[in-house]
Amino acid sequence: MRSRKASYGSTVPWSTWRGSRGLVAVLTPALVATFACGEAVESPTGPASEPALATAAATLSFRQVSAGWSFHTCGVTTDDRAYCWGGNWVGQLGDGTTTNRLTPVAVAGGLRFRHVSVGVEHTCGVTTDDRAFCWGNGGGGVLGVGPTDLMVNPRPLAVVGGLKFRQVDAGYAHNCGVTRDSQVFCWGGNHMGQLGDGTITSRLTPVPLIGDRSFRQVSAGWTHTCAVTPTYQAYCWGSNRTGELGAGTDVNRRQRPTLVAGGHLFMQVSAGGQQVQGHTCAVTTGGKAFCWGYGRWGQIGDGNTYNHFRPGGVAGGHSFRHVSAGVTHTCGVTTGERAYCWGGNFLGELGDGTTALRSRPVAVLGGLDFRQLDAGGNYTCGRTPAANAYCWGFNLEGQLGDGTTTDRLKPRAVAGAM
Repeated sequence: MRSRKASYGSTVPWSTWRGSRGLVAVLTPALVATFACGEAVESPTGPASEPALATAAATLSFRQVSAGWSFHTCGVTTDDRAYCWGGNWVGQLGDGTTTNRLTPVAVAGGLRFRHVSVGVEHTCGVTTDDRAFCWGNGGGGVLGVGPTDLMVNPRPLAVVGGLKFRQVDAGYAHNCGVTRDSQVFCWGGNHMGQLGDGTITSRLTPVPLIGDRSFRQVSAGWTHTCAVTPTYQAYCWGSNRTGELGAGTDVNRRQRPTLVAGGHLFMQVSAGGQQVQGHTCAVTTGGKAFCWGYGRWGQIGDGNTYNHFRPGGVAGGHSFRHVSAGVTHTCGVTTGERAYCWGGNFLGELGDGTTALRSRPVAVLGGLDFRQLDAGGNYTCGRTPAANAYCWGFNLEGQLGDGTTTDRLKPRAVAGAM
């Protein structure tokens, strides 16, 4: 049977990592069958009572959405308000409670956000005045607020240090951000060198990346991190067990930035994967998508299912605006605003109406245009040019935001605020 509230100690029929109270669930093909007797997964055509695909709640207009590594999602509306939905057992929704929400609820505190980024049991965001805030599980220094014994932090807390951030990205148990002067700072777990400070010591507050390079964008993965310089070179650091650093070697880890092999010029990079199965994807200045690292589920997108230690071109000849590496799948938005996904599809996270693994990009159903997509843990969310948010895939704790806990094989509109 399909298990709920696994973070509270119940037995779960999937591959898990357990934190202080929570877990990350990533399904594999052999385990998908355990869901057969639980809540229904919709058919490719959907139930007869399902609203039209193009119908989205008019009460919230989203500028950006972030799909988490497990059970919650957040987004920023066009009026700079942050909303979250899904699992909330450690306050990761930031609404001042630990109550799960099946539809968006406003983050407490009245802050105005530029963007948010969802990790496993925590969330971080950058306000319109360039300050970083985090909330949720405070273990291991992931919130960046210094020494604390509080594991439940249901309201935004300011990241210490007074740094002004352009962007912050939340990983599994660490975060990294780019400051206004183009420097990278990271904090949280560091056992694989994912903070890039030359050590494997976890940090309770932000520490600078070793070296004197400037960066324009950073992406925090499970246990590795990647970033792009103003001259469009990609560097990665941290775990390299499956080639996720793209350096052309199988060295176990790197504790400082390492240049991605191949000589490509990248305008954007995304670090994904899980545990010891990391992968990374990026888009060149010419709109070509490349991926590297763990490829068992087809998430590299070149038609194969083996690991890549150097960047490999994504099949299909599409011109991409950006890509997002999830836990076992990858998605991207083309320059023509079409959505494509590839890789693991255990609960419909590719949005093509099936649960079939895809080792090449497939179009997301529904004919919707997208400006932004974010691939999470067995689900995906995005926002359209009309600022409507849609999600699809895994929905155990309501992370799709449609008011249910029913998994979806195609895009489903996020509901209005509570």
